[in-house]
Amino acid sequence: MLAAVAACALVAPAQAQDKVQEKLKVGVIATLSGPPAVLGQQIRNGFQLAVKQLGGKLGGRDVEVLVQDDELKPDIAVGKVKAFVDRDKVDFVVGPVFSNILQAIVKPATDGGAILISPNAGTSNYAGRDCNPNLFVTSYQNDQMHEISGKHAQDSGKKTAFIMAPNYQAGKDSLAGFKRYFKGEILDEVYVPLNQLDYSAELSKIAAAKPEVVFVFLPGGMGVNFVKQYRQAGLADTIPVFSTFTVDESTLPAQQDAALGFFAGSNWAPNLDTPQNKAFVAAYEKEYGAVPATYAFQSYDAALLIDSALKATKGDTKDRDALRAALRKADFVSLRGDFKYNTNNYPIQDFYLTKVAKRADGKYQTEIVEKVFDDYADPYVKDCKMK
Repeated sequence: MLAAVAACALVAPAQAQDKVQEKLKVGVIATLSGPPAVLGQQIRNGFQLAVKQLGGKLGGRDVEVLVQDDELKPDIAVGKVKAFVDRDKVDFVVGPVFSNILQAIVKPATDGGAILISPNAGTSNYAGRDCNPNLFVTSYQNDQMHEISGKHAQDSGKKTAFIMAPNYQAGKDSLAGFKRYFKGEILDEVYVPLNQLDYSAELSKIAAAKPEVVFVFLPGGMGVNFVKQYRQAGLADTIPVFSTFTVDESTLPAQQDAALGFFAGSNWAPNLDTPQNKAFVAAYEKEYGAVPATYAFQSYDAALLIDSALKATKGDTKDRDALRAALRKADFVSLRGDFKYNTNNYPIQDFYLTKVAKRADGKYQTEIVEKVFDDYADPYVKDCKMK
């Protein structure tokens, strides 16, 4: 009898250990079709590169990465996230690119029991009043990236601005961010349909208004077309453009010389001088034949975040309190350098003004001009009452 009890005692821990070491499942959801597909590809590639470099494991557990295209359609995204959670039993959902998709998937992902890690979208509501203990952001709060341009425009003495963004939550956050620091006159505030590609009407307005600076947030294919049309209209030589996600490594291969001299704001750039970033950029270029953008580095960091948390929990994802606590510690070396979580699970980090440059090898990238914010926390954290 005693022998049988002893045998059972040995079996139970072994079974528990086997349970912990089942293959980890991560669902990546990103926009992988249409004009913004390159953004989603960078998110997918950055995450997969990190997993590959970690030997196909996160926190010592073998990992299966499932990838889905949200098609930039909230209803499609919700269906695919529900499938991740209900059918595939993923432990983590990583994504998306766009904020309207984030707002659609937070509830089905987190209510379904998954931890959602956003490697790009970071809306103001989830940083503040709607903050969620099961949502972690490895990018920024949306406003912050645009605040860089607003502060630089203000500090450089610009008095008038024309500002433009897509008509959805991130677009509204972007212009709010610019205006938070720019105290000059806004000559016009224009919202265009998401994925608009013809800017002839807006360019005519800019030419007539003659602002001292133009600020735009036009991601993906929107930015490609705007920059080319802005250059062709002859405006680039007279009115400087400050931007976010309009000229970056995802759009520069298509924009090329048309984007030279355009300014942007970012929490990172390929030429950021840290050992880990240099290694990442070289590895990404070797693997994918392209210069990585912020989307790629932030999803790479998302993988490192998961890896660090699972190391702390010894691979266990069942104790959600312990897992969340480990994620909040962010015990890994971010590619951007300074990185820690605030109480709303959004980062505290540095931000930079960048400028488009052409490298000696003929490729294009953004390069750091100056640091604008140091260890900067988003302004909505005061409204977060984490449950």
